[in-house]
Amino acid sequence: MPNWVGVKKEIVDGQKNGKSLDEVRRVYLAELHEHTKRNVISYYSGWLQKPQTEGLGINDDDKNGFMLAIHGLDCTKGLDLILHTPGGDVAATESIVDYLHRKFDPQNTRVIVPQLAMSAGTMIACSASVILMGKQSNLGPIDPQLRGVPAYGAIHEFQIAHKEIKKDPSALSVWQFILNKYHPTFLSECQNAISLAKELVGNKLREVMFKGDKDRVKKAKIVVRYLTDYLKRKTHGRHINFDECRKIGLKIVALEDDQKLQELVLTVHHSYMQALSTTSAIKAIENHMGVAYVKMLSP
Repeated sequence: MPNWVGVKKEIVDGQKNGKSLDEVRRVYLAELHEHTKRNVISYYSGWLQKPQTEGLGINDDDKNGFMLAIHGLDCTKGLDLILHTPGGDVAATESIVDYLHRKFDPQNTRVIVPQLAMSAGTMIACSASVILMGKQSNLGPIDPQLRGVPAYGAIHEFQIAHKEIKKDPSALSVWQFILNKYHPTFLSECQNAISLAKELVGNKLREVMFKGDKDRVKKAKIVVRYLTDYLKRKTHGRHINFDECRKIGLKIVALEDDQKLQELVLTVHHSYMQALSTTSAIKAIENHMGVAYVKMLSP
């Protein structure tokens, strides 16, 4: 299987011979399906390539992409969802997970993380029966963000302000410039988002990944507590590697255990990275038959 350089060369050579950039990627998506005999759907965001662009996170419009990608598939063959995302809206994530579980048996769904599935992406991963990761793969904390602000961070900041102002009222003159950036209901929205994230991940872990385990409630609590420990994580963007994910009890399968699978997944990943780097595409939802929902930069 070609590496990053090999994929780029294959794409360039193909274009010289009149092939589209998409053809190389779709060949390997089809090969991945043939190898696993399972449905494959990829969800890719271009946030690493176009970080200042709107619409890169998980949102309600993404369901249209999943509807298109699922149409015509034999859902009894299960689902392998290849996920590369910075996260996004918690309510939209909940709705997408619900839709996927209504189309596919939750016990026959796997999430594959070639590189990064952060925040709400981690929530989706935790809703699968198993997560496939490589040595280079990472999940992230599930503390939600509102308007680009980590919900836990905002609440923690407010608590510090309250404590300092109570101790020394003159500190208000310093803190007011910071607190003025929050509208009156922002903190309650943060708390609601945190509660929803915990509820979503906890429920799916108990119902899917840990289903049948005698201590599934305890296992779910351990995972949720770890993924929402803002003070320990220190930053919303903290990367959680393969070993940490296994240590907290998530059911993780190493991509390296199946060399053919690993090579196909990484080749598909490199193909998407090339496409997102060299075109105006900002997001792609695509199945192994080449049916794709692609969002482009607005003119």
